[in-house]
Amino acid sequence: MKASANAAIAPAQESTSVRALLVDDEKLARANLRHALSEVPGWQVVAECGSAAAARAALSVMAVDVVFLDVQMPEETGLSLARKLVAEDSAPVIVFVTAYDQYAIEAFEVHALDYLQKPFDDARLAQTLTRAQELLSLRQSPPWREAIADAMNSVDEARQSKPSSPLTRVCVRSVGKVETVAIDAVRWIASAGNYVELHLGGRSVLHRVPLSQLEKRLDSDVFMRVHRTAIVRRNLISAVRVTGDGTYSAMLAADEQVPVSERHIGAVRELLEADAD
Repeated sequence: MKASANAAIAPAQESTSVRALLVDDEKLARANLRHALSEVPGWQVVAECGSAAAARAALSVMAVDVVFLDVQMPEETGLSLARKLVAEDSAPVIVFVTAYDQYAIEAFEVHALDYLQKPFDDARLAQTLTRAQELLSLRQSPPWREAIADAMNSVDEARQSKPSSPLTRVCVRSVGKVETVAIDAVRWIASAGNYVELHLGGRSVLHRVPLSQLEKRLDSDVFMRVHRTAIVRRNLISAVRVTGDGTYSAMLAADEQVPVSERHIGAVRELLEADAD
């Protein structure tokens, strides 16, 4: 099968390059990204497509490592194409490209998926390319596929004005591996800058999402905010201790202590009183 006429294919270069496919219905957006990637050693744009259909045609005749995929395109969206790509055995790494789209961006952040928001700067592009390269050897892992599927479902729910389903799992990336962490295994969560630290009992892992974003997708009947830097599973709080002037700690099992702020101490004490009744 030949690629569609609106797919421009570049001649093959050295096999050590990361082979990229650009999929965006806006010609100028493709040109800007192509130019930016041309300045990055080790990256090669092998095709440009203006639609999801053209992208499928191009992928049927060539292998690519990374697809830069516009979220909103006429006829078939990038999200629809992403669902189909990750179902294939040789799915490429997907980097979503979007103008401001609240629903999509929130889903990408919660599930730690790579994305570029138009317009992007050199620093953001460099960060995204580094993460994409880290994923190349891990892209076939079930957790990565699950993260794509969960993010797509989240966007669909938001766009259909349906209440977002509470998270049941997150895809966590660390050096050399990707793993799925079940939310049921999370005891408490601490803020770590643009990351959160998921405490699982005996170990903790970093997940790339701000605490405020993750909180939106947690079941409020199960988790509660106790500090600007901490969220705790409600049923694990066994006691509260005064640690200073206006500072407190929630006591969990296994000698775990979680900071509680004066703002949240009332809610924590009400929880303990309710459990005691």
